[in-house]
Amino acid sequence: MPVENSRLKGFYRLSVSERRELLRDLAGLSDEQVEAWAQMGELSESAADRIIENVVGTLALPVGVATNFIIDDEHYLVPFALEEPSVVAAASNMAKRCHAKGGFTSDNTDPIMIGQIQVVECADPEASKQAVLDAADELMERCNEVDPILVRFGGGCKDIEARVLDTESGQMVIVHILVDCRDAMGANAVNTMAETIAPRVEAITGGTVILRIISNLAVHRLARVSATFTAAELSDSGDDADAGGKVIDGIIQAYHFAKADPFRATTHNKGIMNAISAIALACGQDWRAIESGAHSYAAHERTYTSLTHWEKDADGNLRGSIELPMAVGLVGGAVTVHPTAKTNIALLGVRSADDLAKVIAAAGMAQNLGALRALATVGIQAGHMKLHARNMAVSAGATEDEVNRVVELASAEGRITAEAIENALKQVRGGE
Repeated sequence: MPVENSRLKGFYRLSVSERRELLRDLAGLSDEQVEAWAQMGELSESAADRIIENVVGTLALPVGVATNFIIDDEHYLVPFALEEPSVVAAASNMAKRCHAKGGFTSDNTDPIMIGQIQVVECADPEASKQAVLDAADELMERCNEVDPILVRFGGGCKDIEARVLDTESGQMVIVHILVDCRDAMGANAVNTMAETIAPRVEAITGGTVILRIISNLAVHRLARVSATFTAAELSDSGDDADAGGKVIDGIIQAYHFAKADPFRATTHNKGIMNAISAIALACGQDWRAIESGAHSYAAHERTYTSLTHWEKDADGNLRGSIELPMAVGLVGGAVTVHPTAKTNIALLGVRSADDLAKVIAAAGMAQNLGALRALATVGIQAGHMKLHARNMAVSAGATEDEVNRVVELASAEGRITAEAIENALKQVRGGE
């Protein structure tokens, strides 16, 4: 179950161990789950060797927790796994700024994935296409014989589509099987179904089947989340509607830039994926598939554009929404193997793949707003460099005891640069 309250005042001031203990109590985590965090997410060599080939070691990433998320009237604490500073802080900050209107609301579609079967060398491609459509019921039945458990839980193959595609190799018949994957990402089920019916598709079409593979452009499996942010919430003080109104105008202009220009949209959407990919990685999901699907959807039947939509409503509030494919699962894959991924899922308290999808989408939207708000006001570097300063200090040679003082002195100079960090380190060390 999600936590009772995601508002954790002063959470960032706690030590790492204190944060773990607080989250243990809030989410009802076991000692074993908390220990997975404490071990820095490291897998044993034997476990790592079972997951991929030619293992020589493992790589740990920081896992941070974004607070303040209210989605469909439930509170969520959201795990991020990434190396970039300011991302977790920005998502938490923006999630807090839509509470006046109730937080985020989801409207996801069913978890339908597409399996593609490529048929070549058809004597009459249009007739072959129609033959596939005429045999749809038979093909769906054959697909569903592959995974009766999935069917028992309400999933399985729900439809068959076919089209003729003009290519440099000639016309091909492309068959789509539409599979409701329930709480699985679905690659194994979809690929097995596609491979199973391939011989029958050849017999029906008179052609030759080449590829039988899932598509990550999951246009039928969309995460859709929206939220309303008042002008007061978006002001620096959190209660100045006039100042917040100007911020909203800047955000909308920045969004219109991304909507119209693929060069800007690419970086705009990268910011969205800062959250989406980080949560997917933290929760043991196929984040490469999610990335591929998201960027493909941003260009699907249109010029590459923003994955989010922002507008001002009649009351002067900022209304935002996000829509993108979200192929995630709670069964199979790393989510059931990796101890830290299992702990992160437990922290979220999600009960279905649909829940996980809406959390990820809401965080992507919050991340996007954080970037737009910064760009429209103080600039993106102000907050980012402030949080990055600790890394810069360590890179300059500061010890753990020196880091905070170095950052303090460098910040006092105004703009944080490598030179400012180096000068501050010299000051701390007495001008040596």
